[in-house]
Amino acid sequence: MKSFARLLLIGAALATASAQASELLPYTDARFTELTQAHKPLVLDVHADWCPTCRVQQPVLKQLVSAPPYDAYTVLVVNYDDQAEVRQRFKVERQSTLVVFAGTEERGRATGYIDAKSISLLLNKGL
Repeated sequence: MKSFARLLLIGAALATASAQASELLPYTDARFTELTQAHKPLVLDVHADWCPTCRVQQPVLKQLVSAPPYDAYTVLVVNYDDQAEVRQRFKVERQSTLVVFAGTEERGRATGYIDAKSISLLLNKGL
């Protein structure tokens, strides 16, 4: 019985880790630095709640990063309206912009992509 309970705990921990990997996290400079210095694949999602393209794009992105081969990605959401200094730092002019990093190197960016195929092709650049 103890072995079964332990397996349940391990399974729950793995499920939690998997769910966290596919979460979209708010952008912070500290998170960005930590992830890029660790050479983790990363997507900046410049998002505005009022943007219809963003509302379509974000669930597609979240679904893609929740499964292989993109589940190693972390998505950091930049609030288009509240984080103008971050947008300026990364030279992003429009909402619905995705910026892909592999370590500290920007590997690609796109604005307005809403279909899984186009977003997948962009994500491939960071793997």
